[in-house]
Amino acid sequence: MPFKPALVIVDLQEDFCPPNGSLAVQDGRKIVSTVNKLLSLPFALKIATKDFHPQDHISFASNHPSPNNKPFETMITISNPLNPEETQITRLWPDHCVQDTPGAELIPELDIGKVHHTVEKGQDKRVEMYSAFADPFTKPVVSQSKLADILHDAEISDVYIAGLAMDYCVKYTALDSVKEGFNTLVVGEATKAVDPTAVDEVQQELEKAGVTFVSMEGEEVKKISEST
Repeated sequence: MPFKPALVIVDLQEDFCPPNGSLAVQDGRKIVSTVNKLLSLPFALKIATKDFHPQDHISFASNHPSPNNKPFETMITISNPLNPEETQITRLWPDHCVQDTPGAELIPELDIGKVHHTVEKGQDKRVEMYSAFADPFTKPVVSQSKLADILHDAEISDVYIAGLAMDYCVKYTALDSVKEGFNTLVVGEATKAVDPTAVDEVQQELEKAGVTFVSMEGEEVKKISEST
């Protein structure tokens, strides 16, 4: 397959960014200049993703009334609503990226005029969905976005990933990108983690799965400019 790269910008939204985001990632806003540099490159396709949750989403601690359920701390078990025998353990979060609220908006500094598609995810209240492709259940999948179809229809070969957060939505988007058959690359300077101490471990896990970590000055990014 000829080299045909796409850029996927994961969840660069107000609620994931300081100073006011309900689930703000430390220094999350500071990556936007790097992301905009990526957007200026001649990717065949440029996609932004958005968490877009209903107010009653299962990942919100506020929807599990108990003094013991605390955002960032409490872990719960979610059953596949289509197959109760399949379960996932997930973390509870503050309310974030609620549909049609300011927190769900892409940050205004992002050069959205260069983005070809915006893909929404996490709309099914019954399941967590870190990946921009699909929820983590497999027997069967409960909720899928349009991302895989968009990329395959455009005959994309390589998916470059940036955005927030490295240890959650970027991580699982990258893992699913590999599963979809794309050569998958994460741009290191263009992502931040909820837990900065987890960065090395996440990078090792992703590299073991076949994801490549690249830098803005590396050959893998430079060759995008040479691909047109």
